[in-house]
Amino acid sequence: MRLHRGSQTCFLLLVYATGQVAAVNLTQCLDTIVQNANVTQDWTGLLNSDGQPISSASDATAMSYSLCASACGTGPETFQWSIFSQEFSAWLLPFLALISQLPFGAQYRLDNLMSAVLTVGSPVLAGYSLFITLLNSCWIYGRFEQSQVDYPNASFALSIMSSLQQVPLRLHFGLADFPSFIILPENDAWWKCFAEFVDFTHTWSIASATSIAWVVVAYFLTVTNSLSEYSNIQSNGESTGSMWLWLIPIVVGWLQLSPKCDFDRLQAAYERAERHGRAASAAAHLGHIPAIKQRALTIIAAEEDVMSPDELLTPPVFNYSRSLRWASTAYTTFLMFNRATEKARSGIPVHGVGWVGSRDLGDIDFRNRLGSPEETAAYCTPPEMGSHWAPGVFTRMTIASCAALALQWGTVGAALIVAWFTPTTRIGCRSMSYLIYGALSTLAWMMFITSSILAHYSAAYPRRMSQSLSARMALALSHGLRRIGYAIAIVNSNVVILASVFQYSSFYDRCYCNSSVFSREGGAYAVIIQSAAQAAQAKSAWIGALALACGSAAGFLILLNLLMDRIL
Repeated sequence: MRLHRGSQTCFLLLVYATGQVAAVNLTQCLDTIVQNANVTQDWTGLLNSDGQPISSASDATAMSYSLCASACGTGPETFQWSIFSQEFSAWLLPFLALISQLPFGAQYRLDNLMSAVLTVGSPVLAGYSLFITLLNSCWIYGRFEQSQVDYPNASFALSIMSSLQQVPLRLHFGLADFPSFIILPENDAWWKCFAEFVDFTHTWSIASATSIAWVVVAYFLTVTNSLSEYSNIQSNGESTGSMWLWLIPIVVGWLQLSPKCDFDRLQAAYERAERHGRAASAAAHLGHIPAIKQRALTIIAAEEDVMSPDELLTPPVFNYSRSLRWASTAYTTFLMFNRATEKARSGIPVHGVGWVGSRDLGDIDFRNRLGSPEETAAYCTPPEMGSHWAPGVFTRMTIASCAALALQWGTVGAALIVAWFTPTTRIGCRSMSYLIYGALSTLAWMMFITSSILAHYSAAYPRRMSQSLSARMALALSHGLRRIGYAIAIVNSNVVILASVFQYSSFYDRCYCNSSVFSREGGAYAVIIQSAAQAAQAKSAWIGALALACGSAAGFLILLNLLMDRIL
């Protein structure tokens, strides 16, 4: 979001004025306290770097929180624009710019904005949606491959199903509509055209590759410079840089998976393909094939036809809301193509008794694929239709959840490690903000996933007026959890940005934050001058945290590419 020039000026003046009004210098404050202690010979509150009482003024490198607050004040240290701008542009700005490379494509701009907010506010949800999309594609490809489904148009159906995880996909069976799409040779053009029309890509471009390369190079150059000139990590952005590292595998993963999420292009592709649709009729075996009147497969729905409004939003971060319904639809499609394949291999035509021509499924005589609506529906309808809950769906959800949680907490955990081992060690304002960000991200993801499960449960009852009490309660709870998830994600997206800004602006450089009051309580103290041992420990922790963050991001990407090979 761009601010008006006047708003930018007011913001900078506010930051500057705030820093000047309450600004302190903790190092100078410690020097003043030591000088007074030398006169009074009262060392109360003065400590060494390990928080132990001192016997000589020369050993005073820390002070208790109570002494710090009373002698130095409760405000932050002086705001320095040069440090803020340098840290902000080096650690945070490249990641904020990378958000623009996420796939959007919604019908309305507000929905695109909300998809970005959800991604930043809950990286677990973003990673989950990415991973469940890939696992769903692998699963349906595996089903078709293992059963050797090669009925005409099966390969097109597989490609279409895999590509349409960003829309509310629905099958319709009135008057054998969908069976007609599978069986009738006149619908071959529909499958081929639609598969070709939706085969557009949202993938690598010069702009996206440059943006990602810029972020990666800027990150590692900044890291290298930070390690070579290691000083006071409290005012640097090592921890915030690690915390944002999850964004790189998310963006790269979506670009590789190339989700079909452009609403206008999908709708145009669907409308063009629908011109080729034909329906079964009682005289179909005589060659009279009427144009289809009711759409057998739809990719657009009204809000009252879905259990969650998020199903209507095409940005792929919302795939969490469609994955259960999509899996059920894709499994039903597989069962019907598999049934038609089995009958064709057995030499059973749709109409009549005798098979005409070759038994090669790649070259079936069109007369074997003609029949009445009843014959067409019976030909590809399996003995048992697909369940409302597709097989293995919860296993895939569990795997996707574990991968997303590992990515989120690998990067946020790295930021926590840096803050924990930076003197004064343990939980302070910095580490608490990272912990809050990770916890809220996970909580929002839990809300959204639970909401999707409850919504799918209530979808088993097609008419809302006929829903049981449990289904109505599940739907109401689903809506409530989804709204809470939105609120948490919106708040959390502001939390992560503010935490980074506070880190660079010396907002955290105050007695309360530097004393780790959250974990030390009455024994809290602020280390003003780090010892050599503490600096070495903090640097070792930073190197370990860097390895953890980079390893989590790289591991997520490696696993994605290993699975992606199955659908390429």
